Formats: sequence, C-alpha cells, structure tokens
Amino acid sequence: MTQGGPEIAVNVDLTAPAAALRGYLRDVEAAGADMIWVPEAYGRDASTVLGYCAAVTGLRLGSAVMNVFSRTPALLAQTAASLDELTGGRFELGLGASGPQVVEGWHGLAFERPLLRTREVVEVCRRVWRREVVRYEGETVRLPYGDGLGKPLKLMTRPVREDIPIWLAGLGPRNVRMIAEIAHGWLPSLFIPERAAGVWGAALAEGGAARDPGLPPLQVCAGAHVEVTGSGAAAALEARDRARPSLARYVGGMGAAAANFYNDLVRRYGFGDAAETVQRLYLAGRTDAAADALPAELVEALTVCGPPSYVRDRLAAYREAGVTIFRVNVNAGSDGARAVERIRRLAA
Repeated sequence: MTQGGPEIAVNVDLTAPAAALRGYLRDVEAAGADMIWVPEAYGRDASTVLGYCAAVTGLRLGSAVMNVFSRTPALLAQTAASLDELTGGRFELGLGASGPQVVEGWHGLAFERPLLRTREVVEVCRRVWRREVVRYEGETVRLPYGDGLGKPLKLMTRPVREDIPIWLAGLGPRNVRMIAEIAHGWLPSLFIPERAAGVWGAALAEGGAARDPGLPPLQVCAGAHVEVTGSGAAAALEARDRARPSLARYVGGMGAAAANFYNDLVRRYGFGDAAETVQRLYLAGRTDAAADALPAELVEALTVCGPPSYVRDRLAAYREAGVTIFRVNVNAGSDGARAVERIRRLAA
C-alpha cells in the first residue's frame, strides 16, 4: 500500500471454469483491483492461465509462483519475456522453490539447494532479458551444458523491459535475507503484520544492507482472507471460521511432516503446540478436527474479518508492516468483486 492509496491484488482460482474465470476477472477489474496473481501447483499451469488472463483483462499480472526447478532458467526467462512483450509490460515474474512434495513427487526432480538454485535462476533471467549471449557457470545452472556441442545463445525477441520485476516467495530467514538482497518484491504467506518484524526483521535488514543499489525499494505483497461484516462479534467469528479449512490445509498438510514451511512459520509466531496438534490431526485425515484446533487468536491474526472500522485498522497494520500490495483472498463462491470494492474504499 502506498501513500497515494492502496494497491489491491487478487488471486485466480485455478479450478474455476473458463466462463466463470472470465467473469471474475472482468468483475474484479471493474471493482478497482490493480493486479492478478496466478498460482501454480499440479493443476492448470500458470503460463497458460496467464495468457488467458492477459487476453481478458488489462490488469497487471504476476505468477505466484512458478517454481525454479521444473522449468529451465532459460524457459522461465522466455516465458516472462513473452508475457511482458505481449501484454505491453504488464507481467511480473513470481518465483519460488516450492517444496519436495511437488518438485520430487510431481516433477520427479531432486529438491536440492533451493536457495542457490533460486539465486542462479534470477541471475540467468536477467542476463536473458538484457539480450546477452548467455554463458553461465553456476553450481546448479550451467550454460551451455555439456562438452562443447552446446552453443551460447541470446534471446531472439526484444522484451519490453530488460528488468522485468522479479518477486520471490519465501518464509525462512535465509530465504528472506536473499529476497531482500536480490528481488524486486517479496511474496510472504500467512503474514501477521504485528509479528512480522519479530520473525523476519533481522533477515530483511541483513539482506537490505547487501541490496544492489540499482534495484528499487523492496515491494511486499501479502494478504489474507477478507470479509467485511456487520457490527456484531458473532458475524466476525463466523467469517473467520470460514477461513479455517484453508488455514488448516497450510499449517497441517502443505508438505510432509518434517518439511512444512508454513507449519514452521506458525511455530515461529509462537503457536508451537497448536502447530503440532493441527499437523498431527491433518496428516491423520482428521481435517475438520485440525481446522477446529486452530486457536482463535491465530485465526483472527491470519484473517481480516470484522466490521468496517476493524478492517480499516487491520489494513493500516499491514501498511505499517511494510506491505505495499494487499492481496484479497476470498472463499470459493464469495463475491470477490464486492470484497475488492469494500477494501478499496476502506483502505483509501
């Protein structure tokens, strides 16, 4: 959120039928959204959906996120350059390491040295966009590859920008330190503004001290499940409860027991016992019980649900924590356009 007014982003539901997605995109654009983020897991691929979104809407578009293992660095750079060119400079590349369940389980690749892989992918992308003849000798990336048959090449087309914004997702201290050093923007998940400085403040400061002076100030896009309710406490509680299944999936089931980065974050927030209980229940198939086991304090902190004055104060807390783009998350079947409209008005 900027001093001149908030930037508002929304996510795309990758399970929505094409007609519903088209209507959603047009509705949220008319309601005042600034940006669309397109996720990717193991359903629709982000590139195809981004192309569809580009044809339907004039909003800025971002990938949230393409992982740095399943595509080569050159292909990531090509995809970003093509999307940026064909949208007239509306695309921003969101990257992340994902995790071993997706990288190893779905793509059949080793989840090794994710931070170094991310750094090297970013370096190669920027060389490609500058239309350099790419020669790169990294530890996870080597261009050309092999014993002399490969030829160093440069991008055939001319991108609209040679410095397409790169956003990186990450939650651990080493990852966040790197993000503050090399990225245009940071995509944190399960962001609690009042606790962010205690969890990430040192990493952001260390990375910022090493930041390339040629880069603009670090942007931060964070969000939450949003519902603006009436004045009664019961309505706010009901709205927060609607976010419990999604939160439980992240805290309890997004990754193996020993490799759930969201669970680790909740522990660092100070909810260690709850994180352990929710994960145990979720991995045992007791998903409803896992959702019920989330402490009310944690659910409130991870959502923005309540009457207008409460929501306005929460949005101010995000701004004070350094968030420059607020992402509005709504449940399936919710009126995303109305949520964007109300957040736009309250945050102005």
